[in-house]
Amino acid sequence: MELAKSWRRRSPMWKWVLLTVIYSVLVALYVWYTSPNNVPAAYKGTPADPATYFSPQQLKDSETLNPIRNWIFFTSIPWEWLIYLFLLSGGLARYWREMLERLPLVIRFPLFVLLVDIASFVLYLPLQIFSYGLSKHYGITTQPVPGWIRDKLVSFGVGYLTMLAVSAVAFWILSRRGRWWLKLWLISVPFTVFMMYVEPVVIDPLYNKFTTLSDPKLEAKILDLAAKADIPADHVYEVNMSKKTNAINAYVTGIGPSLRIVLWDTTLKQLTEPEILLIMAHEMGHYAMHHLEWSAVGAVGSSLVVICIGGWIYIWSIRRWGEAWGIRSRSDVTALPLLLLIMAVLSIASLPISNAVSRNAESSADAYAMKLLNSSEGEVSMQQKTGVITLSDVNPPLLVRWFRDDHPSDMERIIAAMDFAKSHGQQPGS
Repeated sequence: MELAKSWRRRSPMWKWVLLTVIYSVLVALYVWYTSPNNVPAAYKGTPADPATYFSPQQLKDSETLNPIRNWIFFTSIPWEWLIYLFLLSGGLARYWREMLERLPLVIRFPLFVLLVDIASFVLYLPLQIFSYGLSKHYGITTQPVPGWIRDKLVSFGVGYLTMLAVSAVAFWILSRRGRWWLKLWLISVPFTVFMMYVEPVVIDPLYNKFTTLSDPKLEAKILDLAAKADIPADHVYEVNMSKKTNAINAYVTGIGPSLRIVLWDTTLKQLTEPEILLIMAHEMGHYAMHHLEWSAVGAVGSSLVVICIGGWIYIWSIRRWGEAWGIRSRSDVTALPLLLLIMAVLSIASLPISNAVSRNAESSADAYAMKLLNSSEGEVSMQQKTGVITLSDVNPPLLVRWFRDDHPSDMERIIAAMDFAKSHGQQPGS
């Protein structure tokens, strides 16, 4: 009862909820009226035009599905912010701290972090369920509900342990004197590199089964291609994704000895050999052009910017609202939702830059692959197949490109392949 009174007395939540509703309506109008699969006149009727490779029903489904996908993404942004504001302004964070205060620090701190993580997980779950159901309805996701729940629980466990470790170090440093922001950044450097190292060998196998490529002849061709690119690869890894999705993909991850070139089994089943070799050459391009190393450097550099800007906002916010939220000092664990809120806001603010960098790297890897093979054979058909399977928007609107797309659009990649073929005297639509 006291908690409810406290919430009514101090909470401006209704204002934030109202703003979120208005924002969601405006987003819905934007994503609906920025037509999916809008094709410039110059490319009408070419292989870049989805009308030439989508069936009428697939085209209709794509034009229905993509506005909903984009609405979910943009709505999830203030949704997450509202969760953290609710924990702060509603008094829950303060209440949990006071409830656990008599316990030893080694018990109360992990419990407090757990309560925050559980609340965030549960309150964010409706959007995730909606997204899963949508993907399932259109045949993109094939994963049964129990498997989906298992993955979410694994993700929760990994996320909780990571949050516990990071927040424990962060609040300990915040309790010390001196340049705490510099100390935080210096500690974040080895942590960032460590996480990039362990992800492919420790975290990824928690979700999926990885094996060496099931087709020895294809693996030999891929390894020959790797040798041509001066990449010391011994294996190509295959991951069992067919139980979860119909989508096709391949990727490169990890650094140093943990580096992995991974091919989804759905890719093996649905693409031809030239298409697969192009994908593998693309991933080798990331390695050859040191994109992973640059990614690590970028993560370390951006963390300094985030800590400096976020730290200033954090201290200012505590001075402005700390008393109302029950935050007694900058190292008070009650401020954990505030830290999460600031990180979430800065993460979204940085997306246009990080996505632009990523798109540039992906375009470079595409060009590298075609140059390595001296052919764009299969590139157009591969992009078309990918678009059909995922019912993608081949030419997304501006805000979607800025905030969602870390790869070039299907249309851009098809046009680049057509241009390469034309400049090399090859069939542009192959």
